[in-house]
Amino acid sequence: MVRDFKTKDTQQLLDIYNYYVVNSVATFDTEPVAFKAYSEKLHKINKAYPLIVFEEDDTILGFAYGSKFRPKPAYNGTVEATVYVKHTAHGKQIGTTLYTKLLTLLKQQNFHSVIGVLTIPNAASVKLHEKFGFTQVAELKEVGFKFGKWQNVGFWQLNFN
Repeated sequence: MVRDFKTKDTQQLLDIYNYYVVNSVATFDTEPVAFKAYSEKLHKINKAYPLIVFEEDDTILGFAYGSKFRPKPAYNGTVEATVYVKHTAHGKQIGTTLYTKLLTLLKQQNFHSVIGVLTIPNAASVKLHEKFGFTQVAELKEVGFKFGKWQNVGFWQLNFN
């Protein structure tokens, strides 16, 4: 079931997120995030953007949200989209289900452009974005340093007409 975020979901979302902090380059956080900081982040996002979760049998298997792309006012029609799927739940179309709902909500809120920011290479995330019509518009070389190595970041963009 896909539903809106509730405060009680915070610990499960943090557990999913911190797995990626410690075990992957999907995020450039380098240390696990504390509960209070993550709770504040989620509540700030939830005030202005959609924040949804995929729940099955009282367990959250993934989440997705929109967030501010850049701080200057001319960017207000553009939003960054983020999705995380619990590492034990890949291959169940959870990311697809979450992105379908998230993009619908972002379009309803009259955003013009959606940006996906991906550490690359990342075939699964590229495939997910391109399934929804995103196209790669940029690649930034060696902009994040994690696990002793410089990482590249790609930008995928989808415009609503």
